Amino acid sequence: MPTTKIIQLSTEHPDADKIQYAVEVLHAGGLVAFPTETVYGLGADALNAGAVQKVFEAKGRPSDNPLIVHIASLENVQQFTASVSEKGLQLARRFWPGPLTLVFQRKINVPDGVTAGLETVALRVPDHPVTLELLRQFNGGIVGPSANVSGKPSPTSAEHVYNDLNGKIDLIIDAGSTTIGVESTVLDVTVDPPVILRIGGLSREDIEKEIGEVRVTNAEELLRRSPGTRHRHYAPNASVILFPPADEEKFRQFIQQNKAQQKKVGSITYSKVLAGIEQSSFHVILESSIEHVARNLFRALRELDRQEVDVILVESVEEKGLGAAVMDRLRKAALHNG
Repeated sequence: MPTTKIIQLSTEHPDADKIQYAVEVLHAGGLVAFPTETVYGLGADALNAGAVQKVFEAKGRPSDNPLIVHIASLENVQQFTASVSEKGLQLARRFWPGPLTLVFQRKINVPDGVTAGLETVALRVPDHPVTLELLRQFNGGIVGPSANVSGKPSPTSAEHVYNDLNGKIDLIIDAGSTTIGVESTVLDVTVDPPVILRIGGLSREDIEKEIGEVRVTNAEELLRRSPGTRHRHYAPNASVILFPPADEEKFRQFIQQNKAQQKKVGSITYSKVLAGIEQSSFHVILESSIEHVARNLFRALRELDRQEVDVILVESVEEKGLGAAVMDRLRKAALHNG
């Protein structure tokens, strides 16, 4: 495949001709990376088994890791499932478009590659004007796992996609950086109470305000219905070490220990008390708001990888609301050290 083509689109006035070009690539069985409010996705026609297989090949993604199908509206759900629970319908009406993926019973027409051979399918309506227009013009479902090499930090800009997948995919739609920065929350509504399989851009608290109790699970049988739950995910090349919020003593200790081992140390912090301890391009200071941290976390991990640090020290955040999703990603990144 030649060098991947990039087209730039405005979020306020997406160029219809450029979107039509992307639609033609998808209809031809090609791969198109597209922006969402969460991260950039790698798109293919969800009902084209051959195109779906190309997604796995481009990413190096394990075949038992299901894909999320992106659709234009609630009305498109019927293309992929014949069964929508009352709570699933209520959530879709409340939070779509948005960072919520719902798991339903699949229709037989959905390729096994999309569902990893399971009897369920994951659907969402992304909250991004460019991709919503792409979906409307495409008039079908587009799979959209993160547009990166499998296991690495997710892409929040077209540049990240290009760095990972140039020459492996046909087209990248560049509409600027994403606004949330962590993937969607995945909720299984085939069971009652519904079960959170992956926490993400929509908090458990907001879901429960709408429908009441939801559960979390460690059951393999359920977790395998969602991406981002079992395989290596979100991990930079460097080892990741987490330390408690605003813990100056622990931060200094980890720096000294790793430097004593001749390791090149980077860090990501948010607290004012830590801002002046280390000052170089290896030490990324983010604003303390959880929205800013989530939006910039993957970018910071990628930047430190680019500088070839050996270890990344990351300040933890309070585990509530969006912070739960941030900590989920950080624990998974740290889990795969070495």
